[in-house]
Amino acid sequence: MIVKEHTPIAPAEAPAAPAAPAPGRPLFAAALAHPLFRPLAALALLLLVDFLLIPGFFQLEIKDGHLYGSLVDIVNRAAPLMLAAIGMTLVIATRGIDISVGAVVALSGTVASMLVGGTMVIQDGVPQYVAQTPMALAMGAAIGAALLCGLWNGALVAGLGLQPIVATLILMVAGRGLAQLLTDGQIVTVYYQPFFFLGSGYLFGLPFALFVVAAVFGVTAFLLRHTALGLFIQAVGINPVAARLAGIRTAALIVFVYVFSAACAGMAGLMISSNVKSADANNAGLLLELDAILAVTLGGTSLLGGKFSLVGSIIGALIIQTLTYTIYSLGVPPEVNMVVKSVVVFLVCVSQSDQFKQLWKRRTA
Repeated sequence: MIVKEHTPIAPAEAPAAPAAPAPGRPLFAAALAHPLFRPLAALALLLLVDFLLIPGFFQLEIKDGHLYGSLVDIVNRAAPLMLAAIGMTLVIATRGIDISVGAVVALSGTVASMLVGGTMVIQDGVPQYVAQTPMALAMGAAIGAALLCGLWNGALVAGLGLQPIVATLILMVAGRGLAQLLTDGQIVTVYYQPFFFLGSGYLFGLPFALFVVAAVFGVTAFLLRHTALGLFIQAVGINPVAARLAGIRTAALIVFVYVFSAACAGMAGLMISSNVKSADANNAGLLLELDAILAVTLGGTSLLGGKFSLVGSIIGALIIQTLTYTIYSLGVPPEVNMVVKSVVVFLVCVSQSDQFKQLWKRRTA
């Protein structure tokens, strides 16, 4: 028997260990790659400009048990936009768009103001105003009108298959027209004092509107993170056909996000009408839908669907309101505000292009 000698096989060489990165570099690169880095950097830059150019910008003081200051004013005035942005986030995440938000704001505010109104009565020799309709019923009717608007948009998009921008354009025109018909084009003034608390009241020294936004944000974030809703919305936004084949009821989900967006816009309409103590169907919520879309995209939500961030949308709303406050405080003509916003929209669209993303990755690698 001939025994062949076997040459032992040399073990494979272990791959060379990567070079140790420079100290602090991974943390810096991770910060640059974080989705909220750019919106937070933009907000910080605006606040720095305000600190340098507006005297006493960060000054806070307490008057009559309430907290006052420029920062409080910015956050309070941004509350309706933050509500609209929360609803718009879910719509854009499903590859949709809702440009009827401003019309829903006007319609809900009109319904509530007309029902609440205010009739002067004499009680114990003192004139007082009482609501024409119980305030809870009036606010419920306003939210109900907003829900019907959202159901209409969802039915057109999911049921008839219309393009979202076309379907919501119909309500954008018809909704504001209906509000103008209800008021005959006039401003409806509200005299009932408790109604004003929603938009201009204070709780624990802070504007009550902030607590409303925090409640809506908390409920929405809980549903997206601790239920399958967030996963379903992301799946529909990435590929609606694959999501439907996987068993997701895409039509029902799309109807839901449009109804939710309209509900958020309805609450924003109540907040605005409560703050100004009236309903102006001609100007209430005008161009709010564009600010909401801009806030959502500034926050990192992709217009192509699938990728969304509620926290980013809130930051985007704060950026827009801070920018508006800065322009007005510096004495710049209000017309410049629209030009600045258009530049911001251009930069956001460019930043979401594939070419820019590849260039950004090469620069930050």
